[in-house]
Parts: sequence; structure tokens; C-alpha cells
Amino acid sequence: MNIQKVYSTIDVHVAGEAFRIIKDLPFFHYQSLEQLNEQLQEEFLESIHLLLNEPRGSANLNGCLIVPAVSQEADAAVLFFNYNGKVPLHYGGIVAVITTLLECGHLHPRTSSEYKIETLSGVISATAIMEKDEVISVTIESRPCQLVQRNIPLSYLHLDTSFSLVQANQLYAVFEKRDISAEIHIEKLSELKRWGQTVLQALESIIPVKGVILMDDSHLEGGQIKTITFDENEYIVRSPGFESTMACYTSLLANDRVLNIKSPLMNKSIFDSYLTIQASTQTETGFRFIVSTRGFITGMQTFVLDPTDPFPSGFLLK
Repeated sequence: MNIQKVYSTIDVHVAGEAFRIIKDLPFFHYQSLEQLNEQLQEEFLESIHLLLNEPRGSANLNGCLIVPAVSQEADAAVLFFNYNGKVPLHYGGIVAVITTLLECGHLHPRTSSEYKIETLSGVISATAIMEKDEVISVTIESRPCQLVQRNIPLSYLHLDTSFSLVQANQLYAVFEKRDISAEIHIEKLSELKRWGQTVLQALESIIPVKGVILMDDSHLEGGQIKTITFDENEYIVRSPGFESTMACYTSLLANDRVLNIKSPLMNKSIFDSYLTIQASTQTETGFRFIVSTRGFITGMQTFVLDPTDPFPSGFLLK
């Protein structure tokens, strides 16, 4: 085999969502992350597809390219992307990056446990707690999330329901589970997928949302909800979802469903991974939250490209 390209990566999952940390990058001169991102889209796009698409990856895999920080206040910089292209900010990706940098020795632990990562959306601060050289918790304060509209009626085919519209980094539609009989369990996945597909079809020509969230708040008094999120292409988010969790808590707070704004809330996924969230502040621009979880390194891999490979950019089956 004649090897044309070699890439080293580290794979991490955060509450079940998979991230691929890319270490190797052709040398570019850049003065900002925006400039680097433009260069990547032109000159590195085929390599990104190679590493994220099948047969080496999947549509549910997120890419994280770590580079030296441009901002003097940041410890490192990262560009996020998925099969759809660039992602300006991914909170789960911040957890994956900090976990990798600390556990692989690229970033020295601090007594303050405070770290800063530069992104296309600015510098994000995080607190990472370590025990015995292992990151056991990463806490991030979110950007503001705002309720756009509540109780929006939706009738389509057999649907007769309503939802809340919440603006996090992207726009989300939050539905309550009482509108569907199926429980949010793996055993009911087929029925849940049909529901998600129908809702996305109904919203397609009305509101261009980033995702649709189905929330079960039957255990809200115990400080817990359960959710499943479908992105705009009908893929299921492989975690409770940082923005999904923020959108749900924003909806609950705005509808006076939470008595104490400082009450912590646990959001569980369909396979019972979880994120913990707590409201931080409320301003004119919405609610800010503190979200905590942890990441786990699942593998360190070397990928190669044989010049005779018929799929140099991979492929995706949707």
C-alpha cells in the first residue's frame, strides 16, 4: 500500500456524544481563527471529510481541530465541524478538548482549575476538576438563552400539539412528552423517530429550527427531565445535548414551571447519560446556565489514505 496521507486523532465521548480530536494539520499562516477556518474550507475540506465521513466516521461524529490560540488570554483554540460544515461553538466539544489536553499532558493542571478555549464564537471559560490525573468534571457557563415564543400551535397529519421556541446558539422547538404516548426509552426508538420525522416535516415550511426536542418533565419535582433531540436532518443527538438542556430549562423557567431559579436540573438522554444544569443569571437577553458533565477518551487512532482508495472523501448514508 502506498500511503499518501497520515492523520493521528484522539476520540472522546461526552455523555455519549462522539468527538474526534484532530492533531495533524498542514502548516498555514493565519492571523485569526476566522482566517484559518476559511483556509480549511478551501484546502483541508477533503481531509475533514476523510476523517468524519464513513467508513472512518459517521454522520454523528463531531470534529475538533486544536491549534495554538490567537488570543493571549486563551490556553488553546479549536475549530468545530461536522458533516454539515463548520460549527461556531459546541459546548460538548469544549469538554472533549479540555479533557484531551489535560489527560494527554498538553495542558498543565492549575490549582485554580480554570481554563480558556478560543472558538469562532469567542473565548469560552471552563472549570475542569481532576483527580489522579483524570478529568472527572468540566463545568461551562453558557451564552444567554431566550424564550422566543410559547404555546405555538401545530397541526399536521395526526399531530395536534403546541411547542415553545427557544433561541440558544441556534433555534430549537421544545415539545412536551404528554403529546406522544411512547416513553423516551431505547425500546420505543422506532416510534420516537417517526414522531421526530413528522414534526420536522411539519416545521420545515414554517420555522427553520436547528433541532426538535421532546421533553419528559414528569419527574421535574425530583429535579430531573428526560429528552431526545432530533437535528434538522432527522439525526438523533447522541447525548442529552448541551443546547437542548439549556433550551428545555429556559422553556421551563419562562413558563414558571420551576419554582426556584437556582434549582439544579438533571437531563437524561434516551440511554440515560446525563448533564447537570443550573441557572446562573437572568438578564434582558435571557438566561445563562452553568452545565457540568465529563468526557472519556475512547481511543487514539491513526488514519491513512491510500491514493488508490475510491472514496478519498468518504461517504454518508442518510
